Amino acid sequence: MKYRPRRGAPFAEGDMTPMIDMTFQLIAFFMVLVNLTEYETSELINLPISAMAQAPNTPPATKITIQVTKAKGGNPGKVVLNGEIFTPTTLTTRMKREYNAIDSDAKRDATEATIIIRGDEDATAGLVQDVIISCQLAKFQNFVLRAEEPN
Repeated sequence: MKYRPRRGAPFAEGDMTPMIDMTFQLIAFFMVLVNLTEYETSELINLPISAMAQAPNTPPATKITIQVTKAKGGNPGKVVLNGEIFTPTTLTTRMKREYNAIDSDAKRDATEATIIIRGDEDATAGLVQDVIISCQLAKFQNFVLRAEEPN
């Protein structure tokens, strides 16, 4: 038996608006959930392996991530902050601006800010020390050196 719609009967069509709305809400939720910060991690950096490496219990309220690349030839490596390349001298100036920006925000305390240093396993120790000194000259006090846990 073949179904034949009655003449003049309205054609029933599903409303897709709620489904599309829910899809966009899920996309927005997962974009917020997944940390897509491109400057905090770099594929150019191979972290050193350490048995003492542990994930922090609580993430720092204010953090600034600095990358130190490996030394190549006579080049001691690069210091990268938010995608910009610095020398230890120019890093001091930039970190002073970062400190002042955090300090001017009433909700954040600049003395509690944490500097996360992601140094390549082949980076020179002197360059990492210069980065720490540059940050100390800008009044930062808390530092974390990143490493990978052994498998």
